[in-house]
Amino acid sequence: MAPPADLRAWIALLEREGELVRVTAEVDPHLEVTEITDRTVKAGGPALLFEHPKRSSHPLLINQFGTERRMCLALGVERLDDVAAKLEDVLEMQPPQGLVDKVRGLKKLKSIADSLPQTARRGPSQEVVVTGDDVDLGRLPIQTCWPGDAGAFITLPAVITKDPHTGVRNVGMYRMQVLDRNTTAMHWQIHKDGRADYLATEGRIEVAAALGLDPVTTYTASAPLPKHIDELMLAGFLRGEPVQLVKGKTVDLEVPANAEIVLEGYIEKDELTAEGPFGDHTGFYTAAEPFPVFHVTAVTMQEDAIYPSIVVGKPPAEDAWLGKATERIFLPAVRMTVPEIVDYDLPIAGVFHNCCIVSIRKAFPGHAKKVMHAIWGLGMLSLTKAVVVVDEHVDVHDYEQVFFYVGANVDPGRDVLISEGPLDHLDHAPTHQFFGGKLGIDATAKGPDEGTRPWPEEIEMSDEIRELVDRRWEEYGIGAETAQNGARKRLRTLNLSRAMRRE
Repeated sequence: MAPPADLRAWIALLEREGELVRVTAEVDPHLEVTEITDRTVKAGGPALLFEHPKRSSHPLLINQFGTERRMCLALGVERLDDVAAKLEDVLEMQPPQGLVDKVRGLKKLKSIADSLPQTARRGPSQEVVVTGDDVDLGRLPIQTCWPGDAGAFITLPAVITKDPHTGVRNVGMYRMQVLDRNTTAMHWQIHKDGRADYLATEGRIEVAAALGLDPVTTYTASAPLPKHIDELMLAGFLRGEPVQLVKGKTVDLEVPANAEIVLEGYIEKDELTAEGPFGDHTGFYTAAEPFPVFHVTAVTMQEDAIYPSIVVGKPPAEDAWLGKATERIFLPAVRMTVPEIVDYDLPIAGVFHNCCIVSIRKAFPGHAKKVMHAIWGLGMLSLTKAVVVVDEHVDVHDYEQVFFYVGANVDPGRDVLISEGPLDHLDHAPTHQFFGGKLGIDATAKGPDEGTRPWPEEIEMSDEIRELVDRRWEEYGIGAETAQNGARKRLRTLNLSRAMRRE
């Protein structure tokens, strides 16, 4: 199934799939929507379309990405790993060896070329155009999410800028605190590409913030892509058709033609304001800091535009599955740099940048520590605070199994590495902002070349007895459900181990 072409097609799909509830009661975007949404997300509940938010005529869509199933529906796949397989096919393009390889390579290159965004003369996102003194952000149902927040925040924008020197486009997801009817703060963190464009600017940088996109393009705005890769090109590749753009009304930027709402404007280089506090995805309020001021020169929108939002806070929250999609989709790219990695997991409870669990094909003494340092030097994974390394047969997504090997295989005097390096902008724990300690735990089995005593054999039942018990289970009268639950973890681990050996 192809991903939805725009937000309205996405809402229609969610409704057909029983994944959306329309809330017809009047609900206040000031705190009330958050409490409703937080309960719904933590219960694994549906997307919510608030049709009558207080003080606004625009419906508010939230929790569109809040479960694994909805994230798969958004990307048009059965499993998130299916997207990774598609990306891996392109990343692993090799020089053609023969005619068949050349034909395959040309098809892949054509697929990439066909993914580039296209510019149209007009689009639904500009059916209504409001400029100058008529701009009033108060007409949108922008949420105040948590009691300690400094105000209302736009939380799901695709913010578009261009590098002033190269003209390369960047699309990123940065929260925007509403300051008054036509200005917001722009939360460009120190490690983000939007901030790099801003710092490279002398004077004024033009900005557009697109709200209410098709789900794939919304996702790619959150993806940690290298600066030279266009997020809209990736969106076109994952969608199977290019993103359509139109020229902005008051800025020299192209904006998504099918967006529900677009905010156009500019930021002056040295104009800063206090932004925050904000209840963030870390589960804590981030303190107020100086950030740039975004002046809105135009609001363009569709007739009866729908406003999208997201609530972050103590996990799990809706952003958990945006993060999990990134984890799965970027596994091939991680393997391209560190090929001994089998799999990795960024625990939701670790808010993604606090912990990374990695399984590897261990080949030499100290291999786990080599991988730790590789991760600490790899794109946005460089901000990871703790890395746990396990052997290839361990299921990194089974935290109980991982903790077993941490407890069983680790000698803290030998296997715990304390280092230091850059940390996430929002991490409140380090003494110095942006920089602090790193923890590496080597939970792999150790060989004699690592100075250990003879390593014991792990306990495993023989295949012959397993098969015998499988055949006779009904005779025991214990119940099929017990057999299934008891065998599921064992089979998952066994199959993973065998699959790795086949590779």
